[in-house]
Amino acid sequence: MTEDRTGMQHRPGSQWYDREAGPLVRPYAMTGGRTTSGPTGMALDLIALVSLETGAPDAADDTSLGPEHHALLDLCRIETQSVAELAAEADLPVGVVRVLVGDLLELGRVRVSRPVPPAQLPDERILREVIAGLRAL
Repeated sequence: MTEDRTGMQHRPGSQWYDREAGPLVRPYAMTGGRTTSGPTGMALDLIALVSLETGAPDAADDTSLGPEHHALLDLCRIETQSVAELAAEADLPVGVVRVLVGDLLELGRVRVSRPVPPAQLPDERILREVIAGLRAL
């Protein structure tokens, strides 16, 4: 073992990080090695909206939730956010956020509103005709 200038000891040839690097946790450690959202494997779009479930018990006492789960719940407590926004605000990879939101969804802590698929949106031609009809009134 050798000692560096900061007083930290490390083995020669091993990869190490200094104190300024902060905590280093691999994404697979945050999700327990999972890459799909919960047991159902539900896919969450980047624009899916995540909000706190009304009437859900307070998560502060829940020891089964990790710190990343709590961070996402805190962000949702402020306002409804998309999966992409949660990933950016929590500074986590989108894949990790999808898995963690899936966990929270299955525990009944959050509600997810999925975007309307383009095939189910009204035809643009019909909307233009409606606008033209309203202008004619």
